[in-house]
Amino acid sequence: MKCFRCDAEIEAGEERDYYGEMLCEDCYMDKLSPPRSCDPWAAHSAKRLEQTGSNTAELTDMQNKILRFLEEAGETEPDTLCENLHIDRVELQRNIAPLRHMEKIRGANREGRIVFRLWDGSDGPQ
Repeated sequence: MKCFRCDAEIEAGEERDYYGEMLCEDCYMDKLSPPRSCDPWAAHSAKRLEQTGSNTAELTDMQNKILRFLEEAGETEPDTLCENLHIDRVELQRNIAPLRHMEKIRGANREGRIVFRLWDGSDGPQ
């Protein structure tokens, strides 16, 4: 069986039914809990943990690649990030959301285009 959303092969018994759509586990989790880049409580929690030194979470390889790409390229549209990092939009959103919560990057609207850029410290609260 194939996932209705991503076309990945699903082993028998591993499929998840989401309102009539048979999904793989990853797509099912995305439907149940989609990544949210604008979450004030998550941003507040990330900053407080960082300030107290309690934040032991490390960035993933993909999150580090996103940061390095933005360091080199500057403001970048999501599709450009996806193409250069060989990921889809869902994986990009999954990796961008925590970076925004930690105030490592931010989104901006440039003449109707969404771009991501590094947080430069002078940005202040979103």
